[in-house]
Amino acid sequence: MRIAAVQMDVRLADVAANMATMTRRAEEAHANGAGLVIFPECALTGYCFDSRKEALPYAQSIPGPATEAIHAVCKELNLHIVFGLLEAAGDKLYNAAAMVGPQGLVASYRKVHLPWLGIDRYTDYGDQPFAVHAAGEVQVGLNICYDAGFPEPARCLSLLGADLIVLPTNWPPGAESAAEYAINTRAMENTVYYAAVNRVGTERGFPFIGHSRICDPLGRTLAHAPHTEETILYADVDVALARKKHLVRVPELNEVNRLADRRPEMYEPIVRPHRLVRPGKR
Repeated sequence: MRIAAVQMDVRLADVAANMATMTRRAEEAHANGAGLVIFPECALTGYCFDSRKEALPYAQSIPGPATEAIHAVCKELNLHIVFGLLEAAGDKLYNAAAMVGPQGLVASYRKVHLPWLGIDRYTDYGDQPFAVHAAGEVQVGLNICYDAGFPEPARCLSLLGADLIVLPTNWPPGAESAAEYAINTRAMENTVYYAAVNRVGTERGFPFIGHSRICDPLGRTLAHAPHTEETILYADVDVALARKKHLVRVPELNEVNRLADRRPEMYEPIVRPHRLVRPGKR
């Protein structure tokens, strides 16, 4: 499958304009052979809301109007789309991503790790187990932005069978190292394709750094976007390469399998509950 990562500007609180941009870019990506098109975090709504109250009118249920509109695009073009949005669920507000295909909603994901930044100051912690979902022959795992700063989500998705991890993101200044190094590392250490899709532009004086990136299962960069420009990155996903976890460099002398070589019995401190306080605790 050819995948497309759409690095775009986003209009804060303008759902109609953002949906129109996503539709137009999906059509362009499809014309260039893409079967899966990925948009940034909060691509539908924008990110820099100043309160939960301000953001709530732009949040939607999943499924809801936005996933139905995207479904119409997917059905017409016979492709899959992943996009970021704010999800309203009862009295909860989540930073979410939805994956939609020709048959309708495939899956959704709620951001697990929340920085003290933008709308994440006011959203609820994601509460759904990590899972993988089929987009054609490709098994796809969803994460969002700050999740990539923690090795555990990508490892969980790899263990669950992901061929590709997609990361809709809104990287601000200060996240350059994540863009330059973390994505390649997450791909390499889990032997998966990894697509990090950032936005550009400025919201309320807050800039976003671009640098979207697609990496292969050996950690090599397949495509990289510039700092400030809207663009679409393309790469081809070979599921056989992603599923070849046993890497033989020199037979019987240099062989690596980062799933089989794990020592989970030694990792208890990772899952031990902690009492550290999140900065800016509400």
